[in-house]
Amino acid sequence: MPRYLLQHRHAPHECGAVFASFKGHRSRLRHQATVASCLSGGHAIWWTVETSDEAEALALLPHFVLDRTTATKVTEIRIP
Repeated sequence: MPRYLLQHRHAPHECGAVFASFKGHRSRLRHQATVASCLSGGHAIWWTVETSDEAEALALLPHFVLDRTTATKVTEIRIP
C-alpha cells in the first residue's frame, strides 16, 4: 500500500485550534503519537500514513488542518 508523509504547518497562535479540530473529526490519527515541533517553536506536525491514494491520506485530517497540509508519496530506502 502506498505511504504518504503529511506535513502540516500553522502559526504559533493556532496550536489550540489545530488540536481542537480533531475532536469533531473521526480519524485513525486521533489518540496516536506522531512528531511535531510546536514545543520547540517550529509549529509543524508530521504523520506517516499508509492509504490507497493521496486523497484518502488527506481525508484523515480535519478541514482546519487539511488547508495547511501537503501530502508527499514516500518509500523507505536504505542509506548505504
